[in-house]
Amino acid sequence: MTSPDALVRVTTARGVSTLTLDSPHNRNALSTPLMTELLAGLRAAVADDTVRVIVLDHTGPVFCSGADLKETAAAYASGTVPAGMLGEVLAAVWECPKPVLARVAGPARAGGLGLIAAADLAVCAAEATFAFTEVRIGVIPAVISATVLPRLHPRAAAELYLTGDTFDGLRAAQIGLVTAAVPAQELDAAVQRYCDSLVRGAPSALAGAKELLRRPPATDLGEELAALSTLSTRYFLSGDGIEGVMAFREKRPARWVAELDR
Repeated sequence: MTSPDALVRVTTARGVSTLTLDSPHNRNALSTPLMTELLAGLRAAVADDTVRVIVLDHTGPVFCSGADLKETAAAYASGTVPAGMLGEVLAAVWECPKPVLARVAGPARAGGLGLIAAADLAVCAAEATFAFTEVRIGVIPAVISATVLPRLHPRAAAELYLTGDTFDGLRAAQIGLVTAAVPAQELDAAVQRYCDSLVRGAPSALAGAKELLRRPPATDLGEELAALSTLSTRYFLSGDGIEGVMAFREKRPARWVAELDR
């Protein structure tokens, strides 16, 4: 059971574990305690075989305001800043073997955009706003570039990194920061549709598909096709591959789908 003082609340139902940022007093800023709890929640969701999908959600009107600047200012004397932990959080989301979906109902700034970009899928309210505000406080979006730049169109990245200007959910979808932007009243339904689709995938295949998405570009097409052919054969001959093919032929739900209703 999640503690009443938790900054990240965890609920799990029908294969979906929802990690909810619950620090509205500072607009869900990425403080050390919040990031510590988020990492613990991610680890627990990965270890739980009943969890197929992880959703990043939030309480309050703001998804995430970025680094906790109050904590950062207090840490200056030590020569370190809490933002240094952000890389660990982004890596945990990006490298998670289970699909991660961000539900963004409100504004996100700076480090919060790195978290959204790290997720495999992100759905936002069209009315939500975003901004890379780093240059306006004398810093740069360094750590989050690892997840943001692979998503963004280069011209858009240059414009938004350098100006710090605010943009809305529709622009976020156009430039690749989010998967889809929908009217606020349709956000929950859109997130549910994605979750319903994701849980139909075999856990091993979902993890394998994520590895394909992270695969570096091939330098030799022939070698790459040979390696991918071997990989494809391995999956077809795996337990999940055999079960999936048989379920399709027998017109029945695959075992991993049927398990959700038990």
